[in-house]
Amino acid sequence: MRNYIQSGDVLEFTAPSGGVVSGGLYVIGALPVVAAADADAGALFQGQRVGVFTLPKATGQEWSEGAALYWDDTAKNCTTTSTSNTRIGYAAAAVASGATSGAVLLSGA
Repeated sequence: MRNYIQSGDVLEFTAPSGGVVSGGLYVIGALPVVAAADADAGALFQGQRVGVFTLPKATGQEWSEGAALYWDDTAKNCTTTSTSNTRIGYAAAAVASGATSGAVLLSGA
C-alpha cells in the first residue's frame, strides 16, 4: 500500500507546558495519550494512544466494567463525570470506590 505511514498506536507529539512524565495521561488537542518517557515542555515524546493502562481515578467513584471514562484535567484523574471533561475510553475492569487507580482502555478516538 503506497499511502500507509504507520499503525498509529504510538505517535510523536510535542510535550505541553510543564512537560510530560512517563506513564502520565495527557490530552494533546482532543487526543488522550500516555507518555512513553519523560520529556520537557516543547520536546518531542512518544504517546501511546491505545491500550490498557493503570491510571489515577476520582476518589469515591465506583467503576463498572465498560463504563465510559473521562479525563478531569484539573484534578488530573479519570472520572465517570462527562461535564467539562474529555472522553478517553472505558473501564477495563470494575473498580471499588475506595481505589485510587483503575484499569483504563484508551479507545484511540
